Amino acid sequence: MQTRHMMIGAALLLASGCAAPMANSRAPVDAVGNLPEQIVNLAAPGQDLTTARLRSEDGCYWYEHSGPVETTLVPLCSIGGNPICTTRSA
Repeated sequence: MQTRHMMIGAALLLASGCAAPMANSRAPVDAVGNLPEQIVNLAAPGQDLTTARLRSEDGCYWYEHSGPVETTLVPLCSIGGNPICTTRSA
C-alpha cells in the first residue's frame, strides 16, 4: 500500500513539471501586432510582425520567434540588422 502511494506521489510530481509557466506580470508590453506603418516598412523580412510589440523596459520592438523547442522574444531588426527602437527623451 505504501508503494502505491509513493508511485502516485511520484507521478504527480513528474506531471507538475509539464505545467505551462506563468506569464511574468512585472514586464508590461504594448498590444501585440499593433505596429505603426513606419516600423513595418523598416523591419527586415522573415520576422513575425503579427507578434511584434514595443517593450517599455528598453523602448525597442520585439517579436516572438517560434523555434523547435520554445518560443522566445527576439529583437525586431531592420534590413541592416540593427534593432528597431524608439528614441528616449533625456
